[in-house]
Amino acid sequence: MVSLPALALVGFLGGVQVLETALDALNLRYGARAVRDAAEWVRTALDVDDPETMLSYQRSKTVLSRLQSWLAIVALLGVVVSGVYGDIAFALSETGLPSVAQGVLLLAGAILAGRVLSIPFDAYETFVVEERFGFNNQTLALWLRDLLVGTVVALAFGGIVAAAVLAAVAALPTLWPVAGWALVVAFSLSVMIVYPRVIAPLFNDFEPIADGDLREAVEDVFERAGFACEQIYEMDASRRSSHSNAYFVGFGRAKRVVLFDTLIEQMDREAIQAVLAHELAHWKKAHIWKQVAASAVQMAVVFAFLWWVTTSQWVYTAFGLPAETYAALGIGLLYAGPVLTLSAPLTNKLSLAHEREADDFAAETMGGADAMTRALRTLAGENLSNPFPHPAYAAFHLTHPPIPERIRRLREEYGAHGSDDGEGGDVPAGDDAPGVPPAT
Repeated sequence: MVSLPALALVGFLGGVQVLETALDALNLRYGARAVRDAAEWVRTALDVDDPETMLSYQRSKTVLSRLQSWLAIVALLGVVVSGVYGDIAFALSETGLPSVAQGVLLLAGAILAGRVLSIPFDAYETFVVEERFGFNNQTLALWLRDLLVGTVVALAFGGIVAAAVLAAVAALPTLWPVAGWALVVAFSLSVMIVYPRVIAPLFNDFEPIADGDLREAVEDVFERAGFACEQIYEMDASRRSSHSNAYFVGFGRAKRVVLFDTLIEQMDREAIQAVLAHELAHWKKAHIWKQVAASAVQMAVVFAFLWWVTTSQWVYTAFGLPAETYAALGIGLLYAGPVLTLSAPLTNKLSLAHEREADDFAAETMGGADAMTRALRTLAGENLSNPFPHPAYAAFHLTHPPIPERIRRLREEYGAHGSDDGEGGDVPAGDDAPGVPPAT
């Protein structure tokens, strides 16, 4: 007979999936109406020849992602509710291995199972969806290499974190949540240093911006922004995809700005400068540290919850677990995951504020909004991003404001010269576009 806590877990995880599926459907319908009503702006400002292509891409990605999520949830609940998870935990507890090793093996098995489950979806996304819309540049050999290297990295880092936390459990039976929280925060900080220097180069080549027009443009924007010119790299993203992006990572001497080679190819120099200024703002405005602090608070709540779960006898009885903390931690994380999903609107607000602040910094650095708005339009058009997400969907999923909102706000705050290369006139939003009802 299935226990009440197990039924509650099914209802909780299943309910969150139903919510996510409803948000997906709402977002697709809302975006489709808005794009069609603003089709001329999409063609002119975003340089998308056929807006229906943008909609089709979004549908394909959304449906595939949600199908994968449902399959993962069904498989996960099947393993836990059926008692298989408890049987595996009991088998590990009888191996004679130290408890830390047992927990690491359990996590490694979960990582490998997740990877195997994702293989057909990742392959379909890369070689069917991305290929159909002209984004994929990967060969099968490169895709397989990424799969293997990514799995090894996940196992290595997951094993390190699990071993450290479980060692804290063994050494500090009453204080391990505090020690575990401190270890996870310290690990997160160390990853910010290790990732750009060790992990990212396993997948891509990073070349410092060389002398020439681009280097001069980079030095110019650094001078305007009040930075010393260092750690600016071009990444060979085009080996895998024609999608474009840029990001800031690290701190101290390990901090660096990375520009995709596809972005450099797609944008004019001033637009690239605006993107660079936007990324520099995340360091200048201390966004990195604010995000770290917010994440630390979030992790403190998670560890407090895990402490309650692992010290509650019901979890061991309800799920047929051995008296091993690592077994209860696995169940606790299943409950914690949906809670983080439901709290996303709160955590996303901080990121949204940071992105707006970074947009402002870019506009101020560039002496106006034109360069940044051109960059935003290029990013949206070249990546076929949905410019009009439903507000409810955006609240749960978007860490950046919608592109039209960002453009409109920049133009209102900093003005725009002339027609801005075809963008002239009011920038439409989903709830402003003709025929689209107000957001609910």
